[in-house]
Amino acid sequence: MIKLIVTDMDGTLLNDEKEINNEFWEIFEKLKDKNILFAIASGRQYYNLLKNFESIRNDLLFIAENGTYVVKDNIELFCNSMNQESIVELVELGRKLPTSNIVLCGKNSAYIECNEDSFINEVKKYYERYEIVDDILKVKDEVLKVTFCDLTGTELNVYPHFQKYEIIYKVAISGEIWLDITNLDADKGEAILQIQNLLNITYDETMVFGDYLNDLEMMSTAKYSFAMENAHPKLKEVSNFIAKNNNENGVIETIKDKIFNKKD
Repeated sequence: MIKLIVTDMDGTLLNDEKEINNEFWEIFEKLKDKNILFAIASGRQYYNLLKNFESIRNDLLFIAENGTYVVKDNIELFCNSMNQESIVELVELGRKLPTSNIVLCGKNSAYIECNEDSFINEVKKYYERYEIVDDILKVKDEVLKVTFCDLTGTELNVYPHFQKYEIIYKVAISGEIWLDITNLDADKGEAILQIQNLLNITYDETMVFGDYLNDLEMMSTAKYSFAMENAHPKLKEVSNFIAKNNNENGVIETIKDKIFNKKD
């Protein structure tokens, strides 16, 4: 019996237009009736996730900022924040990359220095709260994650500069233009393991869905681990199953099939 379902947002639950299929809301209520806990695990900010799921916010588990901030019933379950020395090191290197912009992801808000429209438009998609400041290193907030946005592509233009730090930080390519850095023990998979332990849920009772490299660790936490058909090849290699792509409502179709034994 499945007790926990965890899904990524972008490229997974959402289609390419960043929309939630209308059928989701009906399926969610049916899962709730079966006492199956539904969780959103995303690199997105907590406040952005709240906006997207306002009507059911009290019934969801939120795994925000790539597993660094977990909230249920408006109560913080745990938080994995970075120290100032690490933040300074990462920001100073990031400032040397000519095509990249930095997002300092705080517990209360995101902070940026650049006000270029193309960058701001991307930030708005994932951060409901953000502030433009003169110096992100002077921000007074609990920092969960340092994120880099590079419209020319992060896998080729940002990741190589931070690859050497993988022994001390978690470095995750979370999309074509995003790269996230957190503490080494912070990722979606680690968050799920803590939740499973807290709620007495096993590997065999867990189902997860993802599409990109910041979902890698999630795949090892669940017997029913699904990479989307549109997923990064490396994610498909470590998942146990493949779901239809995000534009074919793959998450919901899989849940209908595996939980309710119903296909369209």
